[in-house]
Amino acid sequence: MIKTIIFDFGNVFINLNIEAAHKHALEAFNIEALSDEMLGFNSFYEQGLISTVEFLDFYSQNFPKLSKQELIDIWNFMLKDFPESRLTFLKELKQSSKYKLILLSNTNELHIDFIKINVSFYNEFKNCFDAFYLSHEINLVKPNKDIFNFVLNENNLKAEECLFIDDNKDNIEAANTLNIKTWLINPETEDVKNLFTTKKDLF
Repeated sequence: MIKTIIFDFGNVFINLNIEAAHKHALEAFNIEALSDEMLGFNSFYEQGLISTVEFLDFYSQNFPKLSKQELIDIWNFMLKDFPESRLTFLKELKQSSKYKLILLSNTNELHIDFIKINVSFYNEFKNCFDAFYLSHEINLVKPNKDIFNFVLNENNLKAEECLFIDDNKDNIEAANTLNIKTWLINPETEDVKNLFTTKKDLF
């Protein structure tokens, strides 16, 4: 029996275009691929191991022709629209009081700052959750198992009573190893607001 639903953020609530963002970054930087050092800094930033200032300084030193604002715009390029119908679904789910609701997202300060400015109902969205975990704030990232154990322990949850929804296969597989039930959502063909029809076998 599902008692807790753990949601990813990107491509579950807010739409992302990761491929277009990657292509856009390569064109803006005039490079063929992101270096291991760049990927490392991106990862450190997502884990909250370096500050936004340090993150932007790194890119400014490597691409001095680009302004800080241009770098921020490149970084935020992947963030698209947040359909309000998904907020409506979430609010109805919250009002039903049938489930504990948790958000668990790999993200970073620049992305969240952008969302706070551009999604007018961000606070309303956040307030729907019983717990709200962002990787850069807890210094843990998916798909490492320690982030799932952290959520289970912090909220006194039984893994088999949890449903985890994410669009990333590695994250889903990690949750599965802990006996958490999962939905690998396809953002191209599925919508979280249809949870109870798409995954009715779990409820």
